[in-house]
Amino acid sequence: MNFLAHIYLSGDNEELILGNFIADSIKGKKYLNYPPGIQKGILLHRRIDHFTDTHPIVRRSSSKLHKNYSHYAGVIVDIFYDHFLASNWEEYSNVPLENFVADFYILLKKNFDLLPTPIQSFLPYMVAENWLLSYASIDGISRILYQMNIRTKNIVQMDKAVNELREHYSEFEKDFSEFFPILKNFSAEKIKLL
Repeated sequence: MNFLAHIYLSGDNEELILGNFIADSIKGKKYLNYPPGIQKGILLHRRIDHFTDTHPIVRRSSSKLHKNYSHYAGVIVDIFYDHFLASNWEEYSNVPLENFVADFYILLKKNFDLLPTPIQSFLPYMVAENWLLSYASIDGISRILYQMNIRTKNIVQMDKAVNELREHYSEFEKDFSEFFPILKNFSAEKIKLL
């Protein structure tokens, strides 16, 4: 799962949301340097990633991309799944996506000093370009993949993956629709145990 899903799966707990969002920037046991609520969010993120990466439905989605994108296929599927969450948002939340995203940006700004340096660096771009809201459109996903391609130094031309999204749109959407309720239940159970 990418940013939007991780934030959504955290529920209403602000520390859990922050931890889940920053987790990719926190390696090993460095999560222990954060307040307990944020630690739980980081641990939740790791469990969500493991569950997602090893799930047969997600592997089915990734297999459609593996030939062209190798081990980046999973990253691309995460982005595709965020697209389906954003584009079908009203099925998953009573809060409009625009409001959800705006509240999240406010939370980040309010806790800016807690954010790891890499996130502090990209946050202004994330907000200015409204990445999370842009996930709802294929053009938005295309821009995200283009940015990812730059960050990965054009190793596998991730920006071209939007073609596969268009070509196999209904298949990817079916996989997401089947998987996401399972992931929601998994996340809710893990939150109870943290």
